[in-house]
Amino acid sequence: MSKIMLMAVILIPVFIGVLVPVIPFKKRRYMEIFLEAGVILNTLLVWSLLYHRPTDSFILAKFTGNLAIAFRVDGMGMVFAGLVSFLWPLATLFSFEYMTKEKHEKVFFTFYTITYGVTLGIALADNILTMYFFYELLTLVTVPLVMHTLTREAILASRKYLYYSLGGAAFAFIGMIFVIIYGNTTEFVLGGVLDIAKIGDRTNILLLIYVIAFMGFGVKAAVCPFNSWLPQAGVAPTPVTALLHAVAVVKAGAFAIIRLTFYSFGTDFLRGTWAQYTVMAIVMFTIVYGCSRAVKETHLKRRLAYSTISNLSYILFGVTIMTPLGMTGALTHMVFHAFMKICSFFCAGAIMHQTEKHYVYELDGLGRRMPWVFGIFTVSSLALMGVPGLAGFISKWNLAYAAVESGNTLAYFGIACLLVSALLTAIYMLTIVIRAFFPPADFDENTGKEFSDPNWKMLVPLIVFAIAIVCFGLFSSPIVDFFRDVADGYYIVV
Repeated sequence: MSKIMLMAVILIPVFIGVLVPVIPFKKRRYMEIFLEAGVILNTLLVWSLLYHRPTDSFILAKFTGNLAIAFRVDGMGMVFAGLVSFLWPLATLFSFEYMTKEKHEKVFFTFYTITYGVTLGIALADNILTMYFFYELLTLVTVPLVMHTLTREAILASRKYLYYSLGGAAFAFIGMIFVIIYGNTTEFVLGGVLDIAKIGDRTNILLLIYVIAFMGFGVKAAVCPFNSWLPQAGVAPTPVTALLHAVAVVKAGAFAIIRLTFYSFGTDFLRGTWAQYTVMAIVMFTIVYGCSRAVKETHLKRRLAYSTISNLSYILFGVTIMTPLGMTGALTHMVFHAFMKICSFFCAGAIMHQTEKHYVYELDGLGRRMPWVFGIFTVSSLALMGVPGLAGFISKWNLAYAAVESGNTLAYFGIACLLVSALLTAIYMLTIVIRAFFPPADFDENTGKEFSDPNWKMLVPLIVFAIAIVCFGLFSSPIVDFFRDVADGYYIVV
C-alpha cells in the first residue's frame, strides 16, 4: 500500500491541476474548495507516507541496464517532501485572494498545482535518472507560471528562465552520464556510488565533471554567474515568485546538489580536492554578491530576490564543507530559509495586492495602515538577519559551527562571508521596516488611510509562517537532531 502511495502523492496534484480547466465551476468559491481540499488531502497522504515509510523502492519503469524510474522515501526525501507538503496548502490559500486581480486564473492554478506533484517527484526520486527527469519537468511546468501575465517583461523573463534552466540541465546531464558510467549503481547511496577501480587515473576528469554538474544544478539554486534569471522572474505573480524563491525551484536546485555531492560522487572522493575549493569559493562569492545587490535594489520583490540568491548559497556553503555537520547545516538552512523567505515574499505580495506599491521608497508609513503584514514582515526580517531566538540564527550557527569543525582554511573565510551577509541583510531588510513604521518627519498622516491589512486568506498563512519562524528559533533541537541523523546515515532504505 505504501508503494502505491509513492506514486499517488505525485500523480494526485497533477490530476487535480488537469481537472481545473475541465470542470465548469459555477462559482469561483467552488474552485477554491476543490483545489484546497485536494492539496490538503495530498499533504495528508505525504505525511502518512513519511510516517509509514516503505522498506524498499518502488520501480515504475525499468530500462536497459540499471536505469529505471523509481521512487523511495529516505532521510533526504523526508526532509524535502515534508517541507514542500507543509508549505503548499498555505501557499495555495494565499494565492486565492492574490489572484482575484489577475487574469487566466484556471491556467495559473493548473500549473501551480501540477508543480506540487512534480516537486514531490524530485523529493522522492530513488536515483539520479528519476531526479533528473522530474528536474527537467519542473522547468517545463513553471515556465507558464513565470510568463502568466503575458506582458513583454514576463515573456522575456520566462524565456531567460527557460534558457538558463535548459543550459544548466545540459551540464547536469553530463554529470549524470558519468555517474552512470563510473558508479556501481544509479541509486542514491550516502557516501557516493563511484567505483574507484573504474576511475583509475581519471580522477581529475571526474572532479571536473563534478564541478560542471554542480554548476548545472546550481542554475536553479541561483549560483553566480547563472543567477540573473531569478530577479527577472519577479514579474510573475507573487505566489509564483514565492514558489520560485522559497520552495520548489530554487530548493530543488539545492536539493539536487546535496544528492550529487553526498549521494552520488561522495565526499570521500571530493573532500580536499581542487573541486571542493572551487565550488566553495563560488558559493562564498555568491553569498556576498547577492546581499550586496539587495542593498542597492529599490524594487521590493527584486530586493528579496537578491536576498534569496545570497541565502541559497548559505545552503550550498554547508554542502561544500562536505562533512556530516556541513550537511546538517545545509538541511537546517534549506528548511528554515523556506519559511523565512516565503513569509517575506507573501508579505510583499500582500503589500502589492492591497496598495499596488512596488518600491521601497513608496512604503513610508504603511506599517501603521497594515500592522499585521508589516509586523510579520519584521519577524521574517529579523530571522533572515540571524537574530537569536529566531530560525535564521539556528541555521547560521550550524553552518558556522560546521565550518569551524571542518578544519578547512577556506571555510573560515566562509564564516566571514556569513557575517558580512548578516550585516548587509540588516541594512536591506530593516530599511523597509523602518520606513514603514517610522516615516520621515514631513510625512502626511493622511497618506494611505485607504489601505489596510488583507483578508484571512492572506493573513492565516503569514501568521503560520511567523509562528513557525519563532518556534524553530526557540525549539529547534528535535528537527536539528533529525537533520543530524539524516546526515549520519539513518533513515536509509535498503
